[in-house]
Amino acid sequence: MELLAKIFAMAIAAIFVQNFVLMRFLGLCPYIGVSKKIDSALGMGMAVIFVMTMASTFTWLIQTYLLVPLKIEFLQTIAFILTIASLVQLVEMIIQKTAPALYKALGVFLPLITTNCAVLGVAILNINEEYTFIFAILNGLFAGLGFTLVLILMAGIRERLERAELPRTMRGMPIAMIVAGCMALAFLGFSGLKF
Repeated sequence: MELLAKIFAMAIAAIFVQNFVLMRFLGLCPYIGVSKKIDSALGMGMAVIFVMTMASTFTWLIQTYLLVPLKIEFLQTIAFILTIASLVQLVEMIIQKTAPALYKALGVFLPLITTNCAVLGVAILNINEEYTFIFAILNGLFAGLGFTLVLILMAGIRERLERAELPRTMRGMPIAMIVAGCMALAFLGFSGLKF
């Protein structure tokens, strides 16, 4: 029962309390760039969930069984970026073959997952927090779910704002930035949760 409580606490923390986009301000490029339509936001979110989960798995293994035993921890960032880039290439090829419309809708933002600092951030956080293998994987999964949640919420709001009557100077990016700030303030309310 204690294990389930720990997993639940980690899920709430990664999704709401320490959300990578709204609390740690990592992954803002796809958050603003892909959040114009819900379907493209959902596709990007699924890709990020997969990449974050797999990156957490492989980077933990690389750190534990390669970098630490060989005492080359200083290569951590390079090793992690190469791992993430390989995973993104895999995801890109899969999406291109299975969902060409989604691949076209995501455009340049799909390869940019490679340089998405949220993916690298979760991999490094897993090492710094000294999570076990299973908890590192779960943290990657929950962080990806949190990323997807805010991406879909933002896309839903932006789709409604497209039909709203706004002053010309507020259309597009200005209102998107205001909404992003309001969402960050709303998620700040979760920071009082203690587990």
